[in-house]
Amino acid sequence: MANDNLPDFISALLKTNQEACITDVRLVQTHISFVLLAGEFVYKFKKPVDFGFLDFSTLEKRQHCCEQELLLNRRLCPDIYLDLVTVTKEGDSYTLNGSGEVMEYAVKMARMPEEKMMVNLIQAGTLDHIHIDTIVDKLTPFYQQADRTEEIDGYGTAESVAVNVLENFEQTKGFINNGAITQEQFDKISSWSKDFLTQEDLFTRRIKDGNIRDCHGDLYSANICLADKVYIYDCIEFNRRFRYCDKASDIGFLAMDLDFHGLQDLSSYCIDQFCQHSGDNTLKEMLNFYKCYRAYVRGKIGLFTAADPAVDEAVKANCLEAAAKYFALAESYTN
Repeated sequence: MANDNLPDFISALLKTNQEACITDVRLVQTHISFVLLAGEFVYKFKKPVDFGFLDFSTLEKRQHCCEQELLLNRRLCPDIYLDLVTVTKEGDSYTLNGSGEVMEYAVKMARMPEEKMMVNLIQAGTLDHIHIDTIVDKLTPFYQQADRTEEIDGYGTAESVAVNVLENFEQTKGFINNGAITQEQFDKISSWSKDFLTQEDLFTRRIKDGNIRDCHGDLYSANICLADKVYIYDCIEFNRRFRYCDKASDIGFLAMDLDFHGLQDLSSYCIDQFCQHSGDNTLKEMLNFYKCYRAYVRGKIGLFTAADPAVDEAVKANCLEAAAKYFALAESYTN
């Protein structure tokens, strides 16, 4: 990883840093985060970016979102989300929770075993129906207990859902024919999605049946660990309109992710089990729509990450390759 475009405090913390009290540090980047893996802990920093739907542009906004991340993620795994920490600067040295000027905030988490991460189980070919059962068992009561208010219900209307869906198309128009998405794919996916959104009665029925909740918002294998128990982490904290959603959008994301990895059998099993355990009899009517939406979002994130000057060429190439696969998957749901 070339560090030329990294913030000074990240570059400093990547070194063996006894003053900062972290050693053996490895950096992982997303389009919105710097994540430092350090021994038994993880430190997650928010990049100073503003994508419109997400605004981490000021230190105060990053602090608030770190605080929200702790609060919201403790709903599903309170023993992982440990604390809010500061990066302070004293002279030329950066220290965690020091007495100098606060330069940045981070969420401190307990580090989970990487071999038990769901994405690694998928790659190892060991993810099975029992794992899916444990996830469904964790999620069913979570959604039953998740907040439902008149305000939250409002995010389930076709008009509100359209804001998120159409925003994706607006934000990716400039990337058409860059190697990840073609004009034909863009036109087909956007046209099909807009047509589905005209079926307002489907969305209204989902609201009346109590299916719009304060959900997770980012439910896929990268955010699930299947260790001594199920840990589902890294929910959306930065924009409630991505988290206030139909359960079908959340579960559809997980099913789409399994499809992406070629696990269509487990994907179908996951949906069947969830519908059976939750008593949700109309989720499947919405499934392909939300799968398409979620696949497109993942493709968009790949484009954004590839365009970040802080990532190296290998990461950029991998992101574009994955984005192309996501856009192809999104298209497949329109057939």
